[in-house]
Amino acid sequence: MTINIEPFRIDIPQSEIDALRTRLANTRWAPELDNDDWSYGVNGTYLRELMTYWQDGFDWRAQEARINGFPQFRTEIDGVPIHFIHVRGKGPNPVPIILNHGWPWTFWDFKDVIMALADPAAHGGDPKDAFDVIVPSLPGFTFSGPLSRNGVGYVETASLWVKLMSELGYERFVTHGGDAGAFVSARLGHAHPESIIGVHMSFPILPGVGHDAGELADLTPEERALIEGQDRGPGAFFHILINTFDPQTLAWAMHDSPVGQAAWILLRRRAWSDCHGDVETKFDKDTLLTHLSLYWFTNSFIGSELFCRASGFPKPMALANDIKPEISVPTAVAVMPKDLFYRPRSIVAAHSDLRQWTLFPSGGHFGAAEEPKLMIQDIRSFVRSLRQG
Repeated sequence: MTINIEPFRIDIPQSEIDALRTRLANTRWAPELDNDDWSYGVNGTYLRELMTYWQDGFDWRAQEARINGFPQFRTEIDGVPIHFIHVRGKGPNPVPIILNHGWPWTFWDFKDVIMALADPAAHGGDPKDAFDVIVPSLPGFTFSGPLSRNGVGYVETASLWVKLMSELGYERFVTHGGDAGAFVSARLGHAHPESIIGVHMSFPILPGVGHDAGELADLTPEERALIEGQDRGPGAFFHILINTFDPQTLAWAMHDSPVGQAAWILLRRRAWSDCHGDVETKFDKDTLLTHLSLYWFTNSFIGSELFCRASGFPKPMALANDIKPEISVPTAVAVMPKDLFYRPRSIVAAHSDLRQWTLFPSGGHFGAAEEPKLMIQDIRSFVRSLRQG
């Protein structure tokens, strides 16, 4: 197979930037009562403040230039458009690694780890820890679209990534991911072990293992504390259900209103990160609005929803083979104490070749974006023993 890979640069037409500002200026704001504590959803005072900055203060061109500072490419495999960053490592033996984002993430959530992984010597590390770093946008997300067909979820994406990496010259590689990206990474380790050096996740997904409360019966006090500190309530479950079962209805509103789309994504950034109620302790306004702009300018909200639909969330990952353990390649889990989902180490070890288990002191659902320095160290440590030569 030979695919056409072309260099890519973001260049949003000025007319689209102006149109966004006009829409923001003409927002029809909803009434709001007794919501200072965000108990009814996104607080209007903060939302107005953020939207005012998006309209009048946010410099998209500066953020666009920053993203364009990374080498980007686009291609198409099996009829699916794919956008990705590809930074070659500086070191004696760079190991290829693919970084998989989740929802409502974008590829830009890895902005603070890419260069440290690719060029460790320039970031206080050992050049022997260098990686060739590939950061794709999941199918349907931002510039990996628009999709021309449904049915492209994490199963199909794992197969696409094997083909992409082979075309880039990598027959074997490391994979990292959180949220939906962890599903992609776990699937790669399970269904494509011949292509995978190791699986590193910040979200403990296991093929063939359901979300059974019975597995939580025999926990240590430390594990119980982790469970109690994570959001297992109806909010996250509702989010999964509506993304999976009613994506098009939601999309009609989201694609028409930048404020509506912003509120939907903002709530998840605040509720699911380890920010103690102040989202800007993890994501400043420019970072938030860069992600929001990427979704808006690419008209890709529905594409990201269709990925969730095709993935069949919240169903457990189906088995592709009878290999035991289910993730038969070396595996590492970085446990984020405020993530949405936790599994005991014993369960992960029973279903994977678990080599490394790290409990981070802080961090939520957005893994590498929240704790980039810790994630860099954890990935380096895991892969160090897997390197050859």
